[in-house]
Amino acid sequence: MKYMLIMRATDETYQAYQDVDFGEIMDSMGRFNDELIRAGVLIAAEGLDDAEKGVVVDYSSEPPVVTDGPYGETKELFAGFWILDVPSQEEAVAWAKRAPLAGPGSKCEIRRVPSIDEFPQDNEWIKKERAWREATGQL
Repeated sequence: MKYMLIMRATDETYQAYQDVDFGEIMDSMGRFNDELIRAGVLIAAEGLDDAEKGVVVDYSSEPPVVTDGPYGETKELFAGFWILDVPSQEEAVAWAKRAPLAGPGSKCEIRRVPSIDEFPQDNEWIKKERAWREATGQL
């Protein structure tokens, strides 16, 4: 089963690491990612750019309104993610507990990623997605 580990950080988290050498951060993250690779569970992993460089699309009006980041009242921002292929939520939790740079105020949200096989296979959109996945080597 696939699980997404979503790292969430607060201002407190960012402040705790502001004076840490970027090389140390990369080494720490690299070692953890290497463990995931050697264990054969890593599918994808990415860090996210600074929230101030992002935008928000707000669908509460028509047409949707686009505003520059950061995200107003948000107290926690996504900092990055891993997608793991592990047999259980418990194993995903075990990996999350070992994540580097999980400092003060940070959290890791773990969500299962449903398989395409869990959706109605006679649905035309599922058939199209399955064909696309097969054509791109993702199945």
